[in-house]
Amino acid sequence: MVTAAASARPTRPVAYPSEFFVTLVALIATIVVVHALYVSWVRPNGDEIVAQEQARLKADKDYVPQRSFFLVINAPEQEVEIIHFIWALLILGYKAVLVRRERKLLERELIHVPEGIKVLPEDAKDYARQLEALPAEEKSSLVVRALQRTLDRFSATRSIRDSAETSKSVCDSEADRLDSGLAMIRYIAWAIPAIGFIGTVRHIGDALLQAHKAVTGDITGVTSGLGIAFNATFVALLLTLILMFFLHQLQQSQEQFVHDTDHWIDQHLIRHMQVR
Repeated sequence: MVTAAASARPTRPVAYPSEFFVTLVALIATIVVVHALYVSWVRPNGDEIVAQEQARLKADKDYVPQRSFFLVINAPEQEVEIIHFIWALLILGYKAVLVRRERKLLERELIHVPEGIKVLPEDAKDYARQLEALPAEEKSSLVVRALQRTLDRFSATRSIRDSAETSKSVCDSEADRLDSGLAMIRYIAWAIPAIGFIGTVRHIGDALLQAHKAVTGDITGVTSGLGIAFNATFVALLLTLILMFFLHQLQQSQEQFVHDTDHWIDQHLIRHMQVR
């Protein structure tokens, strides 16, 4: 009996954690993983390559230092840039999962309106009960909220035009909310180049402190400092280009999802409405 009762229970969809919690966990995890990689792998290799390059420069004044991956990212500023970049990608990925999750609801028949059947204002409450029977996680989705508001408006005003405007208003509000939710990503996309410029200025300052050695013929410190200085900006601009591409793709996906939701409601509900 217990087994039969347990198997008869409806399966509830997975509840997604709050966006703030996901953002915070993603930041902490990114800091831990990236810093561990720097301590165990990047910095030891980078310091070894720097020592070798400086030794070759002292031995041969005409030697041209080789550009290495470890040299390019071997600085605190580059570590911070990479942390921001991965953090932003994780947030983008989470938002993309949420959009994909809600888009799947458009493939379901949330309200059953047979072809040829007209929805009258008196029928609106009956269709609204179908939505009230949905799990709480699905009730918070855009399509369900828009359907509920549209049916309530149709029942109260008996106006198809007002109902259509209500649906569009809900979708427009959701589009604004999704756009404002990208504010953190836009901030990170601005912060990464700013961190790169800070790194460039800092390393140029370090190189100038070695200028007195250049007078005596030892230009190793100056050239090494200047070579490292622009790596921070180079990495920052490269990461920003990649991040902005994914941000644009997510924004386009969100806008298309809102448009498809508005169209879905029009095809599955509004076009069936009729006032006697």
